[in-house]
Amino acid sequence: MGLTDEPKGWEATFNQDNLLHRITTQIRRSLELQEILAATVAELRLFLNTDRVMVYRFDADGNGEVVAESIHKQRLPSLLGLHFPADDIPIEAKRMFLEARQRSIVDVKSGKIGLSPLKSLETGKYLPQENIYYRDIDPCHVQYLTAMGVQSSLVLPILHQDPGGKTTKRQLWGLLVSHHSQPRTILKRELKIVQQVADQVMIAIAQSNLLTETRAKQEREATINRVSTFLHQLPTIQLQKALEEVVKAFKGIGGRIYIDYSGEIYTSGQQPQLPYDLGNTAIEQHPVWQNWIGEFKPGQVWAITDLYKEPRLRVLALAFQSTPIRGLMLIPLHSHQNFIGIISIFRPEFDSEILWAGHHDLHHSQELPRFSFKMWREEKKGQAEEWKSEEISLGQSLCYYFSMAIHQQQMYHQVQEMNTSLEFRVKEKTAELKQSLLLTKAIKHVTEQIRKTLDLKTTLQTIVKEVRPLLKSDRVLIYQLLGEFGGEVIVEDINSEFPSVLGMNAPVECFPDQSSRLYFRGRTRAIDNVSTADVSDCHREFMQNLGIQANLIVPINISHQLWGLLIAHQCDAPRNWQDAEIYLLQQLADQAAIAIQQAQLYEQTCAAETQAKAKAAQLETALSELQTTQSQLIQTEKMSSLGQLVAGIAHEINNPVNFIYGNLSHANNYVQELLQLLELYKLHYPQPNPQIYSLIKAIDLDFLVEDLPKTISSMQIGTERIRSIVLSLRNFSRLDEAENKAVDLHEGIDNTLLILQHRLKANAKSNGIKIIKNYGKLPRIECYAGQMNQVFMNIISNAIDALEDQVELSRKGSAIPSPIIWISTQVSLDQSRLIIRIVDNGPGMTEEVKKRIFDPFFTTKSVGKGTGLGLAISYQIVVEKHGGVMECISNIGQGTEFRISLPTKNYCETDEFK
Repeated sequence: MGLTDEPKGWEATFNQDNLLHRITTQIRRSLELQEILAATVAELRLFLNTDRVMVYRFDADGNGEVVAESIHKQRLPSLLGLHFPADDIPIEAKRMFLEARQRSIVDVKSGKIGLSPLKSLETGKYLPQENIYYRDIDPCHVQYLTAMGVQSSLVLPILHQDPGGKTTKRQLWGLLVSHHSQPRTILKRELKIVQQVADQVMIAIAQSNLLTETRAKQEREATINRVSTFLHQLPTIQLQKALEEVVKAFKGIGGRIYIDYSGEIYTSGQQPQLPYDLGNTAIEQHPVWQNWIGEFKPGQVWAITDLYKEPRLRVLALAFQSTPIRGLMLIPLHSHQNFIGIISIFRPEFDSEILWAGHHDLHHSQELPRFSFKMWREEKKGQAEEWKSEEISLGQSLCYYFSMAIHQQQMYHQVQEMNTSLEFRVKEKTAELKQSLLLTKAIKHVTEQIRKTLDLKTTLQTIVKEVRPLLKSDRVLIYQLLGEFGGEVIVEDINSEFPSVLGMNAPVECFPDQSSRLYFRGRTRAIDNVSTADVSDCHREFMQNLGIQANLIVPINISHQLWGLLIAHQCDAPRNWQDAEIYLLQQLADQAAIAIQQAQLYEQTCAAETQAKAKAAQLETALSELQTTQSQLIQTEKMSSLGQLVAGIAHEINNPVNFIYGNLSHANNYVQELLQLLELYKLHYPQPNPQIYSLIKAIDLDFLVEDLPKTISSMQIGTERIRSIVLSLRNFSRLDEAENKAVDLHEGIDNTLLILQHRLKANAKSNGIKIIKNYGKLPRIECYAGQMNQVFMNIISNAIDALEDQVELSRKGSAIPSPIIWISTQVSLDQSRLIIRIVDNGPGMTEEVKKRIFDPFFTTKSVGKGTGLGLAISYQIVVEKHGGVMECISNIGQGTEFRISLPTKNYCETDEFK
């Protein structure tokens, strides 16, 4: 295939321009590289009228593949999809293709090859196209082409430069090749056209790569968005769905998330399984794995192409042998430099198949040309796919989102645990208070019985009757000591299933003398199990004969002597006596002592009765104070400090405003008197001296006289306005009305609107929000005024937020009505309820949002604009604190209505309807 300058007239020029136009149009019409290459080789083969035109692309390992081909009537065998070894093209030839952009024209019959570099190797500048020289072709090259059935060929390099890369250095992307089965002469004009086509292909490659990178970037961003959606669905983030999305994005066959602080594991797809000899725990909890993970730094992602070649996984690789897992990506999760978990992505091994043009020995270079290009199939098993830099970058991005979401969930669980602990402590304290209340009531009952009668037996019977249900024991009795002759059971209260011991005497020989001394010193005796108790055999036998399995003994001491014992028996089973139960029995033993003293000395009994009454009152007062304090603490945690802040500001503003307001009237009088004096001066001294006349002109006295009263008047109007705002703030906070009392709800609504006036009036962004009030005649009702004001503030503020969002949409071109808030009040037809309706013409809500509108921490506002507590607290105030009803009525595009219904049964009957 030689080179000549033979012209072909205007028809050749037309074909040339037409060819370039078609190829350029194809490139512009499609960004799919394969379509462009297929159209290019087809057009170019028609233009050159040769047997085969193909595009040969170099792989990363230096081998090449025919990726596009056009053949004329099967004159030459197809090479499409076949690979050629790297050593088929000498390294020096590749260097010339890249650095000099050298074109080669081979004529097998003459044994000549024409070389035409576009650029000079020495200067790097472009050379004239006529700069071509010929030399003898290498015999090996001749044999190579002859074996392919080619007599003439034309080869041009296709270069590529990444427009978005960090380097401007070009790379050898491939070759544009024309083969002909007969000798053929290449015209310089044709060489020029083919070169222009090669340049267009280079542009198409760059555009296709940009498209591929853009699509990959969009897919990564879409993956991050989908994962982020799953990770922000509090209170329970969707880690399982997020993991499945990540596995799909990385084209893996499995994955897992391990959360360190809880030990939770989420899995998707195929999983490794540790052999029995490596432990029966999760792979993340294995010491080898944990030591390895300890080397990871925050933000670092480890991408392992072949886990069986990773030295640190040599032990744990056994867990993967039963699976097709080969590649492994590890994404450690950290929060504030602390390890919180890890994401593992598993990629499968794959089997590859490469079609070679003739048999090729990969381990030896071809020293002789091949004589056959018949397709040879090379198969490889268990291949590992390398992780791309884009995939590692995606892993680093996902690391941030997962770390943040898991940290937030951890914090949420901690808050929930704290709340649960707080609720448990509150319940525990409430139980103690209830127990204390029962004790107080029992003591009070006994005290009242002591006060009512001087009959000792009646009083003691009351004691045992009160204490047995409180202790839930089988028998309670009072045993009176009768000196050295033992004692006797004088009163009892028993469960009907067990026998009575009333009047029974205990054997003196079973109780040592030191027992009386210990009881006198205040010792209590709690026996949880008679069978194992440290008592004498006689004492144990005595109790077992009575069917006693546990007992509790409290002494009754009077005037420095042991009078008797207050005893509780448990007969059905052993029992672990609690401190509160011992305390209860001690208290009642004290009451018994008081009753006994009352029977002995009436005066002493009266004093003891007074003391018991005072003590009972003190306990009841303490209980009441504890209950009040508990309620206040709970209410303080639920309500914001808005009222205190507003009241404080109002108080601080009120004093200087009153000072200014009180002095303005005096200042106005003084100004009027000074102006009158000035008029008299002008009347009696119409011709002032020159110095005064100059000052009059300088200060524009006439304007000053006219404007000064107006200034004083405007200052007075302003201070009155400030006073009204301060009064509204004080009324809104209502710190002096924290209790339940009769109030006018219209006043609370008006104060709320006054405080929110700055958000209602027109500004640069909107024409303002119109308020339409339709107040009915309402009675003053008893309620917590400050809390009801909080309800009005939350509802109206939310309506303003919704209308402001709607106004923002209108600024972007949407046609919406003017924002309006309607507020109406009325009394129900049966006079039993008071109804307040607050309606806006905002965008409305979906059914799903409406169902959750009163849930704590639920909000549709963006981060930082809402806590999700306002409506939840408002619902609690209306329903729980006031016994009312709070409803939300809304539809998309039809606005929102909040309807509050309060009972009027406690309204102030002396007040007229407002």
